[in-house]
Amino acid sequence: MIATPTTMDVPLRADEAGVIRVGESRVLLQVVIHAFNQGETAEGIVDSYPSLMLADVYGVIAYYLTHRPEVDDYIARVEEKAGQLRKDIEAGYTPDDLALFDRLRAIRDQQQRR
Repeated sequence: MIATPTTMDVPLRADEAGVIRVGESRVLLQVVIHAFNQGETAEGIVDSYPSLMLADVYGVIAYYLTHRPEVDDYIARVEEKAGQLRKDIEAGYTPDDLALFDRLRAIRDQQQRR
């Protein structure tokens, strides 16, 4: 007979900077959730990030499905902070730097459309 567990630990941990990562990997929670929301399977996520354990990805997805508002709120806050940091960094760029980045983004976007 299989013993029925009363609880199961969620394979999430906050690193020294307070960023939530999956299992013992360095993969960010938001990376896994974004892939899942794009329709990727747990197996596909592990294929893309081999440092992840399949059971951890399933555990994170299960946690997300039962705590979606809280996880979505965390991800929104992280993305907002990242956007502000990006703006702060870009404020120090020269016009030539910005033009180069725009050209590089255009090339990347064109390659992704192929």
